[in-house]
Amino acid sequence: MSEIFPRNCAVVEQRWPGVLQRLLAEDVESVAVELVEGASPTLRVNGIQLTSRHDGLKEAQLQADSLPDHPRHVHVYGTGLGDLQRLLLTGEGLERVDVHILNGALFRVVLEVLEQDDWLSDPRVTLAYADESPEIKLPFFALPAELVLADDASARIRDRLVSEVHLTFNNQTFDPGTEANQRQLRQGLALLQSDKDVGELFGTQAGREALILATGPSLHQHLARLCALKDEAERPLFICVDTALVPLRNAGIEPDVVVSIDHQITARHLAPDDTAHIALVYLPGLDANMLAAWQGPRYVGYSSSPLYEQLRQRFPRGPLFVGGSVIHPAIDLAVQMGASRISLLGADFAFPGDKTHTGWQDGDLGPKANVSRHWVLDGRGNKVKTQLNFRSYLIELERYITRHPEVSFFNTSRDGALIVGTAFDPDWTAP
Repeated sequence: MSEIFPRNCAVVEQRWPGVLQRLLAEDVESVAVELVEGASPTLRVNGIQLTSRHDGLKEAQLQADSLPDHPRHVHVYGTGLGDLQRLLLTGEGLERVDVHILNGALFRVVLEVLEQDDWLSDPRVTLAYADESPEIKLPFFALPAELVLADDASARIRDRLVSEVHLTFNNQTFDPGTEANQRQLRQGLALLQSDKDVGELFGTQAGREALILATGPSLHQHLARLCALKDEAERPLFICVDTALVPLRNAGIEPDVVVSIDHQITARHLAPDDTAHIALVYLPGLDANMLAAWQGPRYVGYSSSPLYEQLRQRFPRGPLFVGGSVIHPAIDLAVQMGASRISLLGADFAFPGDKTHTGWQDGDLGPKANVSRHWVLDGRGNKVKTQLNFRSYLIELERYITRHPEVSFFNTSRDGALIVGTAFDPDWTAP
């Protein structure tokens, strides 16, 4: 037997005995490994090439150079073949490198075939499984191949890494410098000036229970009960997202408040008929004609996006948290209105039963379910289809819940994504 594995294990055992115990228990048969020849030999794992076969060190240098500053403490997600760790440790001023294992079986295989004891022995290095932390740490490097190869235990951390990597690209849509965005804001400027400030709603429902009505497939399970509940004098506050209005009204349910933030929303989603008793909360940029047709009171606020910076200074309005989806400001509105107990209905962040939404045809509000290539765990611990942006929305909601321990959050279906920080509402949730 090769001397490499015992030598690597000796270092890990001395410094991180708990990590070694997990590594020795890993199922190495779960990873199919092939040698890839080249100027810089590497491994292909489950069909994914781990590093460059042309120049692995140059690839590592490219990764290292991706951080503009030279922080003293960095995090590396994924172990690779050790190239990035070695390169980072040669830099000046670095005091600590935390390496987070994304696939234990893969790292076990690497320890069996390649010398890793050099960087593992460096006192500046710490080693742990990524799933031991509930949140990612910044600044970080994420090895691209291992974002694909991350094992199921590391999926939540993997999802957070992918979301963070995509953040700059996703935010380009809200660049305040584009003429299209400025034109969209200008067309609604008159209404922005005349409509009510969403801040007028803050604190008006102290201690009340709120139901957040989203459009996920599981909303359908609750329509009959919502219809029976709607006329009760002491019922919870009904706050719905824009795309939930159609299925709710088709079921005879009138929400108290509708929240909308997307300029692509049209009167098809927010039909103004018989809306005199429904408040509309929105962010600037929605179609002014659609807004003007709304019969009920309208309230406007801002997210923290730089897109609204100039408007915020000229026309101050209350803030609403937005993390990519309309469900975030709907929940934040309930919190700022004073709700102490919030139950989420139809907040699936997934496609349970291969359905995308309640009350809409597959593909009406986005990609069809059958094109999904991603997954999250549902409330029963099973994998359920989702799409990449849904995972990001889920992450931002979980972070929001962590920041609001004063509020009790409940989920109402096990069919959609498990939402960390919520409990299952026994009055609404099927086994």
